[in-house]
Amino acid sequence: MKRLILFVCLFSSLYSASYAQETFPRNDVRNHREGAYAFTNGTIVVDYQNTVQNGTMLIRDGKIEQVGSGISVPAGYTIIDLKGNYVYPSIIDPYTNYGMPKEEGRGGFSWGGPEQIYTKTKGPFNGNEAIKAEFNAAENFSVDKKTASGLRENGFGTVLTFRADGIARGTSALVTLDESSDNNVVLNSSAAAHYSFTKGSSKQSYPISTMGFIALMRQTYLDAKWYKTLNPPPFKDLSLESFNKAQSLPQIYDTKGWLEILRADKLGDEFGVQYIIKGGGDEYQRIDEVKATRAKLIIPLNYPAAFDVDNPLDAKEVSLADMKHWELAPGNAAALAKNGIEFAFTADGLSSAKDYLPNVRKAVEYGLSEQAALRAMTYTPASLLKATDQVGSLEKGKLANFIITSKSIFDDKASILENWVQGNKYQFKALEGPDYAGKYDLKVGSDTYKMEISGDAGSQSAKLVINDSTDIKVTSTFGEDLADLTFSPDGQDGLVRLSGWSSADGFAGKGQLIDGTWVSWSAKKTGDIEAKEKEDSKKEASDLALGKVIYPFVGHGNETKPTQETILIKNATLWTNEAEGIVENTDILLKDGKIAQIGKGLSASGARVIDAKGKHVTSGIIDEHSHIGASSINDIATNSSMVRIGDVIDPTDGHIYTSLSGGVTAVQILHGSANPIGGQSALIKLRWGASPEEMKIKGADGYIKFALGENVKRSSNPSSIRFPQTRMGVEQVYVDAFSSALEYKKKWDAYNRLSSKAKASATAPRRDLAMETMNEILEGKRFISCHSYVQSEINMLMNVADRFDFRVNTFTHILEGYKVADKMAEHGVGASTFSDWWAYKWEVRYAIPYNAAIMHNAGVTTAINSDDSEMGRRLNQEAAKSIKYGGMSQEDAWKMVTLNPAKLLHLDDRMGSLKVGKDADVVIWSDNPLSIYAKVESTIVDGTVYYDAQKEMAMVDWIEKERARLIQKMKAEKQGGGRTQKPSGRHKEAFHCDDLTVDLNFLND
Repeated sequence: MKRLILFVCLFSSLYSASYAQETFPRNDVRNHREGAYAFTNGTIVVDYQNTVQNGTMLIRDGKIEQVGSGISVPAGYTIIDLKGNYVYPSIIDPYTNYGMPKEEGRGGFSWGGPEQIYTKTKGPFNGNEAIKAEFNAAENFSVDKKTASGLRENGFGTVLTFRADGIARGTSALVTLDESSDNNVVLNSSAAAHYSFTKGSSKQSYPISTMGFIALMRQTYLDAKWYKTLNPPPFKDLSLESFNKAQSLPQIYDTKGWLEILRADKLGDEFGVQYIIKGGGDEYQRIDEVKATRAKLIIPLNYPAAFDVDNPLDAKEVSLADMKHWELAPGNAAALAKNGIEFAFTADGLSSAKDYLPNVRKAVEYGLSEQAALRAMTYTPASLLKATDQVGSLEKGKLANFIITSKSIFDDKASILENWVQGNKYQFKALEGPDYAGKYDLKVGSDTYKMEISGDAGSQSAKLVINDSTDIKVTSTFGEDLADLTFSPDGQDGLVRLSGWSSADGFAGKGQLIDGTWVSWSAKKTGDIEAKEKEDSKKEASDLALGKVIYPFVGHGNETKPTQETILIKNATLWTNEAEGIVENTDILLKDGKIAQIGKGLSASGARVIDAKGKHVTSGIIDEHSHIGASSINDIATNSSMVRIGDVIDPTDGHIYTSLSGGVTAVQILHGSANPIGGQSALIKLRWGASPEEMKIKGADGYIKFALGENVKRSSNPSSIRFPQTRMGVEQVYVDAFSSALEYKKKWDAYNRLSSKAKASATAPRRDLAMETMNEILEGKRFISCHSYVQSEINMLMNVADRFDFRVNTFTHILEGYKVADKMAEHGVGASTFSDWWAYKWEVRYAIPYNAAIMHNAGVTTAINSDDSEMGRRLNQEAAKSIKYGGMSQEDAWKMVTLNPAKLLHLDDRMGSLKVGKDADVVIWSDNPLSIYAKVESTIVDGTVYYDAQKEMAMVDWIEKERARLIQKMKAEKQGGGRTQKPSGRHKEAFHCDDLTVDLNFLND
């Protein structure tokens, strides 16, 4: 019976070893040999936690059989003496395009040509080209021997491969780097599903922005869920079918940094998906927010090169953020590990796989433990891909994927000697050559020399020592028992060439002199080379003298985030915007983020007291129409109501700080004016250093941007084919959208009226994010702020609103508002206008600077806005212009940038005036705030000082010193032979209403 069992086991082993190829035809004689090897006398690193000293590892047929110490080697195994070398699990890269077909051409948006409205993908696939969920990497994979060789030489044995194309990119395959057939190397043909914030090769117009990419993903999740309920589906969508099938796999989202990590996680939270997120290497900048996502990360090791700052003018083009990131990026992994965030390393983004291990070692130098680094290279990527039963450690039953190194892999001098993949050997150097290091007396014929051989065994070199300061290089090759030496004797032309063998005390052999004479030669070892004391160049993380992370990670960021205070401002002139008007010599107490008291002679225990005698205190300025603080402003669909500015808030935008310096405390970030129906707004407070979600005004009503005029009919592009092309067409867009929304609501109302039993056999209508947004408008849950210029169109939209029984909330720009102010007042719509802009394009040729005053006098709630990051920091002066143009009172003028925009944004119960119980959004001015001489001394938001003029002077001084420190550090890096890059001179774009610009992330993909 035992023999039978043994036979069955042996047969199974032989059968499984050749199983993968049995279905293939042969054109040879069967020559299957069992790969049975015993690796002895080595330091075997089983995994990131366990190491066996002087250990033995047995492998057979590409799998590990046993690892340990004191193991007896069975008969039939080839014994390989490791001679003290190290064995590690091979490196796993969870983010590559290895073996994938060449990527298709770049996609994008047709700037001057006709738009591509519909997909051009052939076949029953998704209606948007950027949804490529049907792509299967395994079906398109092919072994790439050249690339595999380069990866193996640098320690890689297994990679996840996918095609980086599209927003939904399809599935990846887990493959080894063996050079056998495609069938043998694919470990998992459906290893993970992939997503990104880039549209890849898609040339379809929508989407062009990150908020559009997010909206498309949200709609795709909803469509996929709905499609699954159709039985049978009335149409075929292979993309959605593939999308649904892939949901059980690990879900990997590609991002470019911490900001996109938060966006991806928010998207995943909405649909119950916990993504594995591929980061950008800057996670340390917002470690708390990244940790809160609870996402596991894949992080790159492509640290930025130092900037070449020798030219002081070039140095001015490098931002402080870029300088600091260069210095701190190598510490990213250590910060993640310290905060308990699980991560894997990837070589993605490196110019060469050769940089991978040196950059891992640099991460260790910056504070990452060797154990954590090895985990990120081996176990974690295997765990993320649910492949720990195959790879990631050297345990029984797993693939024989391992590397043999001359030293610890974290030693700068370590060499990868061999890389075994699925039990197949790829050798780069001998396991260990003889160690010939030492001093020798070299005799060549009648000539004698002093020779020294130095270096590590297997990679040694020789030189002739003439005296303490002079030596002659010897071209040398040393093998197991052989040696070749070539040199040019001092002062002579030509080469002496020697070839020989090792002897008991050195070498001996034959050679030729310069004149061709054959001679005998010998080299007798006389002693060892004295080891020179070398200062250890490896620094501890605590010795690196690194700068600190600032919040936000740009100029004027703070090392600690500002905190809320109790503040008592005394003896000020208060502009209350209430019935009390402007009151002098009055105190105001800010406590717990609110205005707690207003009066004379106030006191408060523990409060910070500010004597504001001779100064003016107002509520914070509110900009009803702004484009600061967002990563993108426009998308391109005619009805883009599904996109949300709130998905792309960028708290690192420096215009937030400059706006604070002008007394602005809150803004509405509006979508641009590229479409009749734009995206949803974001209402934020300027909490400098806060996260995107912390910037948002909680409980604020929803708003949306509409637009009229030249921009939406794309007058600047005569090749445009996008509907609408005329102002008449714009009206029809609105009528169609609201009519469709009502029909959509009818379908859902009918479905929701069904009983539970009836619903079980019915199919729910398809959810449509655009239609849901349009219904929010009709139901009074979302409010329109409409870009407008010409009176005919202003009348048109009010008529459409009347037809569908809702009210337009705000006309913004509204430069012909003075012509229809009476109708606006009757409709109940507010106005948010420029103070004195005119003639900057044809449709504003009738604009006048008296516009704001005329609308105000007609009873229209009127505000002055910026639509410009530069104007946003001097809205106090813009408000003052209405005193000159229209004779408005100081108080009414001031309300146009404070209380009136608060009313338009339905926030006047919380802000816009100095009243007990309202938010402590307060500005201290050096003079009358409507004066051109007035300067902001402090801007306070929710009782937190975010701008202080006195601290600003110290901040500017610190920035200059920090830049000087980093410039010197970069110059030292260059002088030490480090990599450098030329300053790009690229700065964050200041968006305007009509900017049709794709995100920088998309441009740089």
